[in-house]
Amino acid sequence: MKKYIIALSAIGLMASCSITRPYTATNNPIGSKVGKSQTGVILGTSAGDELAVGLFVLNNNFGVIEAAKKGKINKIATVDVKTTNYLFFQKVEVIVTGE
Repeated sequence: MKKYIIALSAIGLMASCSITRPYTATNNPIGSKVGKSQTGVILGTSAGDELAVGLFVLNNNFGVIEAAKKGKINKIATVDVKTTNYLFFQKVEVIVTGE
C-alpha cells in the first residue's frame, strides 16, 4: 500500500497541463519569423494581462520584447502565451510571430 501511495504522489508531482492562448494581434502580416521568450514561475500564475506573477519569476527579461529580439522581428503580427502548469511551478512561454 505504501508503494502505491508513493507512486501516485510521484505521478501527481510530474503531471502537467498546457494551454496556449492568444495575447494580442496587429494588422501586420504574420511572416515567417518566430521568437520565443521563456520563464519559470514558482507559486504564481499567468492569467489575463499579467504574463507572469508569482513568488519567484526566474527570467527578469521575459516578455514580448525579448521574444521579438530573439526572433529578429521588427514588425510584430501576433503574440501567444503558452502556459504549462505543474504542481507548484509554471513554465510560461511568449511566442511572437512577424517580419
